[in-house]
Amino acid sequence: MQAIIFAVVAGLCWGVGEVCAKAVLHTHKVGPFFAVALRTTLALPIIWGAYLVARRFAPEGAGKGLSFQGDEALTMKQWVLLLGGSGIVAGALAMIAFYISISLGEVSKMKPIAFTIAPATAVLLGALFLGEALTMRKVLGVAIVLIGVMVIASGSIATKAGT
Repeated sequence: MQAIIFAVVAGLCWGVGEVCAKAVLHTHKVGPFFAVALRTTLALPIIWGAYLVARRFAPEGAGKGLSFQGDEALTMKQWVLLLGGSGIVAGALAMIAFYISISLGEVSKMKPIAFTIAPATAVLLGALFLGEALTMRKVLGVAIVLIGVMVIASGSIATKAGT
């Protein structure tokens, strides 16, 4: 249940944050690269602060999921996955691409597209590389969400209904 609560909070924060970003990007006074650079610059000290608090105050044994355990060195492969996949691909490239998308298109269309492709990709890659179960329930859920986003993003249904 805790995981779901944090996922909901993350979704709410991202939804609010991207609408705020789009509102400013729409003014054309700043571009997507400045916006994402500023976002990251402001986020870093907060994230490091949360890390230090979690490391300091987490109950014995509970900190493994919250902080880096220096006595358990990561392998080279784990460093590549963490820095390359999480840091560069998700942390930098995805943010840059997403901010460019919302500077060019409607956040109400770009956000659902990006945040539907992400879980669909995670379901597939989780099954292929992490040994997670690819159940019919997951496949059906992803398909339903993808169809819903296609309806949101296409705009043609709303246009025809309004005419």
